[in-house]
Amino acid sequence: MTLRAAEGRRAFLRFLAASPLFALAVRAGELPAVDELIASPEDALNVFDFEAVARQKIPPAHFGYLATGVDDDATLRANRAGFARLKIRPRRLVDVREVDASTELFGRRWPTPIVIGPVGSQRAFHPDGELATARAAKAGGHLQVLSTVSTTSVEDVGAARGEPVWYQLYPSSDWAITERLIARVEAAGCPVLVLTVDLFAGTNRETQARYKKRDARTCANCHGETQQSYVSRKPMFDGIEVSHLPDVVDAYGLTWDFVDRLRSRTRMKLVLKGIVAAEDARLCLQHGVDGIVVSNHGGRAEESGRATIESLPEVLEAVGGRIPVLVDGGIRRGTDVFKALALGARAIAIGRPYLWGLGAFGQPGVEKVLELLRAELTLAMRQAGVTSLAKLDRSYLV
Repeated sequence: MTLRAAEGRRAFLRFLAASPLFALAVRAGELPAVDELIASPEDALNVFDFEAVARQKIPPAHFGYLATGVDDDATLRANRAGFARLKIRPRRLVDVREVDASTELFGRRWPTPIVIGPVGSQRAFHPDGELATARAAKAGGHLQVLSTVSTTSVEDVGAARGEPVWYQLYPSSDWAITERLIARVEAAGCPVLVLTVDLFAGTNRETQARYKKRDARTCANCHGETQQSYVSRKPMFDGIEVSHLPDVVDAYGLTWDFVDRLRSRTRMKLVLKGIVAAEDARLCLQHGVDGIVVSNHGGRAEESGRATIESLPEVLEAVGGRIPVLVDGGIRRGTDVFKALALGARAIAIGRPYLWGLGAFGQPGVEKVLELLRAELTLAMRQAGVTSLAKLDRSYLV
């Protein structure tokens, strides 16, 4: 390390140590002290160890994009806090030498219920971006969902994963863009289309704005000066004419008519991501939706202040087991996974934790994050006396 780099690192660590949010997290046991940053993935005890390293390695503006919620970040915090209000009710004298944590989705059995959720622009966190994530998913047998605004093409991600991934779709005000994207992911063999309905343009991401002020780089050097230059960095739009960004992400005019049109256009399974109310869950059934992800976009969409784990029960009750329900938001421990599955979720999806691993150490970091969560889930199942997810239900929670 050069003298200048070493001085920069020391200055950053002094800044980090002075941060009141960081200090609170250290006292809560969710982040290590500055002088305890891990040097390799194998040193990690939990996923929070990766967050501290990623915060150091990822440029401030990019880390702000990853860390932010909206307004006061109340919904972001609620997602995490919601799990603390659920308690596990263990059973005793159960032979737990063999534990089966596999789950089934649309006729496919996965060895783990931990899904790699869609997050865009992953090369902002590590040069290998979505390819590193896909290789880690392959190593652990995880289902992966690719973002519309991925910095790697669906074809290249599928090749790295070793099979087609699920594809997340943002609604567009230009149906021609939607059709081109659908045709491409169908040709790539993607079996499931995940339509995001929880992100409305114009969110007030104050934390991201504050981090951006700390970044001395000129954003336009990489991102360009126009919205078109931004879109040009997203390979899923290669060959598609996009005049302005709202053509790509436009939820202002989104209605169930768009869902119907999408349903009639593709043979892929259709999953809606962002459903949090029973009324909308019942409408999903009426409109031929095949699955639901209970999500508030990781607290990055509306400032409802309500955790997804609190929204999950009413959605599950509304669908009555007729379609699978997944959930994301605030999942950081195997016990969190256990609680979501005990309520009735078929699987869970994570975002920030695997990106902390990616930003900290690339593919090995993602692999270790997933390994830690799988190990913690298995341990939670054994401690509670549960030998398979099929036997896990609400009786294990209070």
